[in-house]
Amino acid sequence: MQIDREREPKGRASSGRVEPFPIPNRVPVFPLPNVVFFPKTYLPLHIFEPRYRQMVADAAMGHRCIAMALLKEGWETDYYGNPAIYPTLCVGRIMSAQPLSDGRSNILLQGLERCDIQEEHFEKPYREATIQLTPQPSEERLAAGVRRALVELLSRYLQTREDNTAWQGFFRDDVSDDVLVNTLSTYLECTPLEKQFLLEAEGLVQRARRLNDLIQFMLHDQQGAGGWE
Repeated sequence: MQIDREREPKGRASSGRVEPFPIPNRVPVFPLPNVVFFPKTYLPLHIFEPRYRQMVADAAMGHRCIAMALLKEGWETDYYGNPAIYPTLCVGRIMSAQPLSDGRSNILLQGLERCDIQEEHFEKPYREATIQLTPQPSEERLAAGVRRALVELLSRYLQTREDNTAWQGFFRDDVSDDVLVNTLSTYLECTPLEKQFLLEAEGLVQRARRLNDLIQFMLHDQQGAGGWE
């Protein structure tokens, strides 16, 4: 058993603090081709495949933890088997589950910690993995200038987008650095592989730097390549 080092959000969701929560060493794994999950974020999921219905039922009766993994290229040929996944993933806990009349369900996961797969297990209809948590140091913070530069760059990128105002709440000073960076990593229109690159960063500062680089590339694409030869 491993212990999540954070605390449950109290009051503002932007605090990013979560109650100490036990994370088992072995967790069910939900692999998808287009989803990368980050700590301190929330992920709604619609569960309809029989094997994942069973996964959710088992998790809800047990430790309530599910790890989200990104499928590697070529997954299409073996989707209903056990195609390869990236070994760095994020474990979350089921915050709510809404069963539907036909056996499907809607669930909400809260991202807890990044982890690495030590061993995969295939005895059940769904995949499980023995994991090792690789949490971000709780004291790690962004330098004020780094955070300001990231927010200013993102503001430039969002100027022409219709959802610009929806992002403004994340720019408040009371939004913690890790919530800001992980939320941006989740919702920016990066490719799944780019998001996996962000998840694999060794700590908050490196993730913020990678995010800054990605936004600069996106901003360049948005503005066109005028002036380049």
